[in-house]
Amino acid sequence: MKTSDFNFELPDCLIAQFPSEQRGQSRLMTLDRVTGIRTHRKVLELPQLLCDEHFLTPVGEKPLLVFNDTRVRNARLVGTSLKTGAQAEFLLLEKPENEEWKTLVQRAKRRKTGSRYVFFDSQGGEIAQAEIAGEEGEFRFLKFDQPIDDVWLDKYGHVPLPPYIKRKDAPSDAERYQTVYAKQTGSAAAPTAGLHFTQEILDKLSACSIDTAFITLHVGLGTFLPVRCENIKDHVMHREVFNINEKTASKIEDAKKAGRKIIAVGTTCVRTLVSAWIDGKLKRGQNSTSIFIYPPYDFKAADALFTNFHTPESTLLMLVSAFAGKELILESYAEAVREGYRFFSYGDAMLIY
Repeated sequence: MKTSDFNFELPDCLIAQFPSEQRGQSRLMTLDRVTGIRTHRKVLELPQLLCDEHFLTPVGEKPLLVFNDTRVRNARLVGTSLKTGAQAEFLLLEKPENEEWKTLVQRAKRRKTGSRYVFFDSQGGEIAQAEIAGEEGEFRFLKFDQPIDDVWLDKYGHVPLPPYIKRKDAPSDAERYQTVYAKQTGSAAAPTAGLHFTQEILDKLSACSIDTAFITLHVGLGTFLPVRCENIKDHVMHREVFNINEKTASKIEDAKKAGRKIIAVGTTCVRTLVSAWIDGKLKRGQNSTSIFIYPPYDFKAADALFTNFHTPESTLLMLVSAFAGKELILESYAEAVREGYRFFSYGDAMLIY
């Protein structure tokens, strides 16, 4: 199977550059992967939709929604070379144990070990200096003269908006590129399906007796790195850390035993559930995954998927194609284009069941 098999035409005007005016107001396409029937709704209608017979057990028990509660760190820093004065943008991927941050950096081949960079605040004052302490393929290890932490990054770092958003981060992105239930800091990108949920929607789900559970997967290269090889089987996924606590694991296992539908909110939740699910049980505690899901695939731990519209030829599009069938997904994406849906991180949503 080739990467190009997962390509589709998308006008630039449909790539969302900003979130919806109000969180939760985005459009929602529903897709029945058995019949192929699609409907066009609003995300605000989700609590009502999940009370439909499609999501109920024969005795009327309601589904369980699983969310990713990772928190996006302000992981983007712009440094200035002390030697040349040229700027370089670093994306901090992993918090270090030895004070060396693993990073992606623009034009990595030019960023050699020993190169030093200075970082400034918005007023032009110097806030830090750092040195490239090592190299690992496309990665560079950045060691700051004084240790920095997430408190420092919250103050001086930039929101790591994806490259298809062709603008600088704005103050509003600090709130809108974060889920309302974000708790565990560690992601270099948002679990974007969760961006649609407001506290009001969560409260309505609770009022409708629709249960929720929270896992943590810190989003990194395994989620957003492009596929650069022709044969998708040659693509290597990067490892991402996830955590499932005892309460969540028991809740999901009990729901599966009762025949209740498990609805994964986002592809990161799917990958976590699939990676941790072994013989009807979930692995507890901190683990990691580099699983690459593409058609065909047997999903045992998730029965439905709430997700955004993904980039062409991406591992995320391959995952949803495995969930619903490649042809059906590409037909649905073509309809979304015709209907003027907004795509990618700040775009509209799909509910696939």
